[in-house]
Amino acid sequence: MTQPAASGGPLAGVRVLDLSTMLAGPYGATLLGDLGADVVKIESHYGDESRHLGAEKRGERAPFLALNRNKRAIVLDLAKPAARDAFARLAATADVLVTNVREPALSRLGLDYASVCRHRPDVIWVGVTAFGADGPYAGRPGIDFLAQAYAGLIAGNGDPSAPAVRVTAPLVDVMTSMCVATGVLAALRVRDTTGKGQRIDLSLLDVLTHAQATVLQSWLLVGEVVPRTGNRSHFFAPSGVYACGDGRSLCITCPSSKFFRNLCRALDVGWDGEPRFARTEDRLRNQDELDRLIGERCKEFSRDDLLARILEADVLAAPVNEVPDVVRDPQIRHNDMIVTTEHATLGPLAVTGVPIKLHDTPGSVRRAPPVLGEHTRELLAELGYSADEIARMIGEGSAGEPGSSQA
Repeated sequence: MTQPAASGGPLAGVRVLDLSTMLAGPYGATLLGDLGADVVKIESHYGDESRHLGAEKRGERAPFLALNRNKRAIVLDLAKPAARDAFARLAATADVLVTNVREPALSRLGLDYASVCRHRPDVIWVGVTAFGADGPYAGRPGIDFLAQAYAGLIAGNGDPSAPAVRVTAPLVDVMTSMCVATGVLAALRVRDTTGKGQRIDLSLLDVLTHAQATVLQSWLLVGEVVPRTGNRSHFFAPSGVYACGDGRSLCITCPSSKFFRNLCRALDVGWDGEPRFARTEDRLRNQDELDRLIGERCKEFSRDDLLARILEADVLAAPVNEVPDVVRDPQIRHNDMIVTTEHATLGPLAVTGVPIKLHDTPGSVRRAPPVLGEHTRELLAELGYSADEIARMIGEGSAGEPGSSQA
């Protein structure tokens, strides 16, 4: 069997099968690919749902491109025997399998833990669900938005004078993807020691409950429900978004009296010497007036001039960037968080980079997000199929490649 070239990353030699769709599962597999794993994305002829959503260019969609770098793609119709045979061969080579397929389809397709173990007894199997693998909500469909509702994030988010709102960015999915990678790394460590694989269950609900720890602890400790504060903080003041004279805005926050004094020096005001603003408790009690004063003073500067001024004074501040600003940001560029790959149909394609910076065995973006079925022939050949067998599988629809009638 032909093996793919080693990536050189810390997970070189580890093979991951990605049978998940949308965000949490695929992005977890992507992170493992970033760290050097050989990630094989197995899709139906329809493909990952994210291939059909969002901004589009020459048939490729932004959500899929954002979430699926460092993968090879194969199309298999697992309802057909020939495709299930190919899957069995692939599973026998896999160290890790990631799926978010729900029951009963999970077992019907042979993707449940027990079935996969028949092909690879020491496999590390990761199942991602919305609410849990068992229990009263098991089997319910769910996405990031619903997890935010169940775990109290929506109720606690937004301006206190307006209706509660969701967090727009899919942070629950992204946090879950990081837990996918963390769980796999822990299980690989255990397998290195014991020789045994294991099942890992992750849910969006559990991950967000974990993220809500400080909010939940206030209730568990003293029965306090932390109120919605908008851009303000429940614990200190000032903290907010302030418009500058050129119409652009800054985020400024002062979690201690030291930072408030620094802000006052930068703004050339003496508010820190006034009793109404002397202590954290005083500033919280009088934050309406404090915000008014800061807002008026900020309008006397352009945003960039004020930002330079207050950063020089060691104040916690940041520009309120729009998306184009983020892509151009010099620190984000310096951190290699926007990198260029070569896509099969789009040519040079900018994607986000690897957030984990290992110095001795760094990860990297080695592959562009694949088009549907891009590596079907390559992978089937690695599994020992002849050219004629591969052509027959594609012709009958058991497998698919770009441009085939089903894919």
